[in-house]
Amino acid sequence: MGFMADTQLVFTLNEAILQAVARLVDDAGATREPSHSDLEDLFRRVGVVAGDPHRDPAVRVGKQKRVRQVLRWAMDNDLAAGTYAITELIGMIRGLGGFRPDSPNYCGEDTIATCIAAFADEPVELTSDGLFRPRSFAGLAGRGLSDALRSYVTRVQRGYEDSVLVAGTDKDLIEATAGHVLTELYGTYSTDNFPTLLGQAFVALGLAAQRSQPDVGGLEGAREAATVSLYELGCAVNRLRNRAGSGHGRPFFPDLTAAEIRAATEAAGLVAGRMLDALEVVLRTRRSIAFDHP
Repeated sequence: MGFMADTQLVFTLNEAILQAVARLVDDAGATREPSHSDLEDLFRRVGVVAGDPHRDPAVRVGKQKRVRQVLRWAMDNDLAAGTYAITELIGMIRGLGGFRPDSPNYCGEDTIATCIAAFADEPVELTSDGLFRPRSFAGLAGRGLSDALRSYVTRVQRGYEDSVLVAGTDKDLIEATAGHVLTELYGTYSTDNFPTLLGQAFVALGLAAQRSQPDVGGLEGAREAATVSLYELGCAVNRLRNRAGSGHGRPFFPDLTAAEIRAATEAAGLVAGRMLDALEVVLRTRRSIAFDHP
């Protein structure tokens, strides 16, 4: 279940979600994946096979009705298994291209929109490309927050502009990630100045934010130049942020062209992703040292 399992973020399996998720597999008149065999494997793996009507060899129903009956059984008998089944089923559908318009397995715009709306009152939201993410980062910390931020990085790297702004905060993705880095490594941070905040996060991660004087040559010099460029890129992307419009879901100044917005969006993912990768290395090293020196 990804970061949801780590942070205990759950949703309520209800009739609206049940019906909307079941529609995702409806392929009446145009067969597409997942197959009935795929569904059966998933039901067994997540522990809801007891509700599968196909356990009776004499019963054969369509995929939508089959999923609907299984999830209704889960509502009555095992809610935790039911929510797990939904997250795994949506992950399977996403992996098969069900949320991609150019895929032969595309679920359809209205079907996906209905499914997104079904989660509107839940603590997690379903994005248009089939990913779950928290509506608010309040209460998240440690690995759970890293995973949640990683979900944003994944989306902005695909060009989804809405993920540049982090839900439940007034921060953009780079700023939220830098703050997370400093909190993880030092317990807190106290600056509202973005260049200083990002610079402190880079230094904490062993990434250069300024060029050495004199310049370092060779591979180390090339590494330094690359990380300094990432720092400067992060600062530039932040300068393009339209704070006044962020409340309306617009992360950048409206005068930017579509190409500029896409470049800035993907750049945010590049910088934030680099920090999360470096944070994982630093934390792994700390754990290793602690293990070797109890």
